[in-house]
Amino acid sequence: MGTIAAADYKRTTMAVLAYEGVRPFQLSVPCEIFGEVHCEGVDPELWVCALKPGLLRTSSGFSVGTTHSLADVPRADVVFIPSWRLPYQPPPPELIDALIEAHTNGATIVGLCLGAFILAETGLLDGKRATTHWAFSQEFRQRFPAVELDEMLLYVDEGELLTSAGVAAGIDCCLHIARRLYGAHQANRIARNVLAPPYRAGGQAQFIERPLGKNLRDARFRSALDEIVRNLGRKHSIDTLASSLAMSRRSFTRHFHQIMGVSFGEWLINERLLKARRDLEATNESVDQIALDAGFGNTKTFREQFLVRLGVSPAQWRRSFRGA
Repeated sequence: MGTIAAADYKRTTMAVLAYEGVRPFQLSVPCEIFGEVHCEGVDPELWVCALKPGLLRTSSGFSVGTTHSLADVPRADVVFIPSWRLPYQPPPPELIDALIEAHTNGATIVGLCLGAFILAETGLLDGKRATTHWAFSQEFRQRFPAVELDEMLLYVDEGELLTSAGVAAGIDCCLHIARRLYGAHQANRIARNVLAPPYRAGGQAQFIERPLGKNLRDARFRSALDEIVRNLGRKHSIDTLASSLAMSRRSFTRHFHQIMGVSFGEWLINERLLKARRDLEATNESVDQIALDAGFGNTKTFREQFLVRLGVSPAQWRRSFRGA
């Protein structure tokens, strides 16, 4: 992490931005991970820095006050931007200036959830990878086309710039930072104290359900897809489905992509993985049986697709939701 690597240990200063309308959970994540003494040897100095003077009203209605201000941000080693206000408003110029100055001084800047938007506003993310809450990915791409966004990821580490997905992924990102600063052993001790999974890789996919679209104009088309979802264990092909709808393969393929935004093959794999995920979470069926019920030809293919698309194995997914 640049100037704050564990090998060059000094007492790390961490600034957490507070602003009018901040969400208490987002604000508290870096404060809980780094503002409490969870274990010996992890003792950063944490400042909650108010964007403007005076009490700041949170999105939950209560107010917070702090003795630190935006002027302290450029002096910090790590700066956290805990999400941002909705509906989205561009940040004030003085905040952008403070973040750029902090980065110039060698600080690591962390955009948690919608904080990625603020980090992107600085221009520092141009040409780099980032993530944010999946529900705001389209808006992010429209605003910041120069940033390589991957909304499927839990967090993205670009050295001195980090971004995380929504809400709970901020915990994963903070534990990742703790791991970089203090080592895996200490980060795991922090995780145990806060009862969080000790390690979820940044490449693990956000837990996103992508249900069948609700705006399908053709009732027969929707009915056909509903039938497939109810019988994922069977074999399904474009030709068979197109024929049942009295459409040519070409017309069906074009129509499907226009409505669903993905190819039929991509949609079918996503639906099969969605069923498999639900079965892993809610049943005691073996991985082999779950693969069969979801329509995968064999367990090897199922495991490969699961790992490539979700970033973890089926067993790891089950443990994440149900424990060891």
